[in-house]
Amino acid sequence: MAFLRACGLSELEENTPKRVELDGTPVSVVQTEGEVFAIHDICSHANVSLSEGEVEDCQIECWLHGSSFDLRTGKPSGLPATRPVPVYPVKIEGDDVLVSLSQES
Repeated sequence: MAFLRACGLSELEENTPKRVELDGTPVSVVQTEGEVFAIHDICSHANVSLSEGEVEDCQIECWLHGSSFDLRTGKPSGLPATRPVPVYPVKIEGDDVLVSLSQES
C-alpha cells in the first residue's frame, strides 16, 4: 500500500478539516478526538466539498444539505445522503500525515 504525504501534523487544527489533493483525488484530512482521519472530500449526495463543513463527534457535516458522514467509516448518518464516501488509511511519521488512496471502506 503506497502512502502519500498529505500535510504536516502541525498544519492541522482540532476539528478543522483541511482539503488536500493527492494524485488528483480530493481528500479532507481531519484531526479530532486524538486521531487523524482522511475521507473523500466530495459529498456523495451533492458535488460539494466536505472540508467546508463542521466536525463534531467524529462526524463531518456537508454544509449544503446537512448530511453528516462518519470519519471512521464514511457512512452517512442522515438524509439526504444515502451512500457512503470513501475513507483512506492514515499513518503519521514524525510531522508528516501520510494517506493511502487505497480505501478502507
